[in-house]
Amino acid sequence: MVAGKSPAARKGNPADAVQKIFKTLADPTRLRILALLEGEELAVQDLMAILQMAQSRVSRHLAILREAELLRDRRDGTYVYYRFDLPEDGGWSEAWSLARRELATDPTRSRDAARLADVLEARRSKTRAFFDAVGPEWDAVRKVFQDDTLRARAITRLVEPGLPVADIGTGTGILAQELAGLGLSVIAIDHSPRMLAAAQEKLDAGGLSGVEFRQGDAAALPLSDGEVHAAFAHMVLHYLPTPAEAVAEMARVVAPGGRVIVVDFVTHDREWMREELGVQWLGFEIDEVTQWCSAAGLTDVRIESFEPLARGGDLPATFIAAAHKPSGAISSE
Repeated sequence: MVAGKSPAARKGNPADAVQKIFKTLADPTRLRILALLEGEELAVQDLMAILQMAQSRVSRHLAILREAELLRDRRDGTYVYYRFDLPEDGGWSEAWSLARRELATDPTRSRDAARLADVLEARRSKTRAFFDAVGPEWDAVRKVFQDDTLRARAITRLVEPGLPVADIGTGTGILAQELAGLGLSVIAIDHSPRMLAAAQEKLDAGGLSGVEFRQGDAAALPLSDGEVHAAFAHMVLHYLPTPAEAVAEMARVVAPGGRVIVVDFVTHDREWMREELGVQWLGFEIDEVTQWCSAAGLTDVRIESFEPLARGGDLPATFIAAAHKPSGAISSE
């Protein structure tokens, strides 16, 4: 991640600072890039598809924006993802507010938004296709995660029996089955109909009740505000096109006083997981997950990391994040 300069270092000559702002924001392509990166974390390839421009041109504009300290970047394996990081000092905020208002009436903005939606949908479709193809075989595939112990550890961070919880990205229902067995009322959610069918079959075979299945996307959960007392995402975020949105959604559906629990990989370089396991992200930085939770209004964020349970393999470290929704929190409309 690119560290910005301190306010004191940014000040310099006021006239030079103003000239830099105007020069940087004078180019319409750079404005379009900033507008896109204000809402989403995107790679060069994404921007090329949205802007319909060659890599050299997109990279040149990104270099200028980085030099102006307007971007944060995050490496994910061989990819680098960028996000707009608006400085709080030096006039940038006022200048960007003006530029954003002008962009709102620019016809290119609506085209960019439509192409951005296509890029994000392509990410989602890739994940859906993977899980629809794997289906019931996921129980065998998931063993590569060696996740039974982590799942048990995470359950201890949940809630008292009888309260409703959400299992986001339930897959074949392994976790939902365990939660129901502990006496919790479970709403199991997955975007793949084939996965949900496999999960239903598994629970029926086990004679378990107390699980309701709903089809839906992690970034738009089929749950009302505050409907559950805890939301759980076990090895799910690395499959999602916008993991930060999923954390915000989990916070929305949890009642005040409830908890959000996430289990996933710490940032790693196992590129083979993209092809063999269909993941979109090679793990996450602990600070990044903490920021997502804080941005979602969650407090008391506690994250523990764990080395692979089996030595000699090619698995990355994992983490368990547990956060609390304040009792006085008001659910969004």
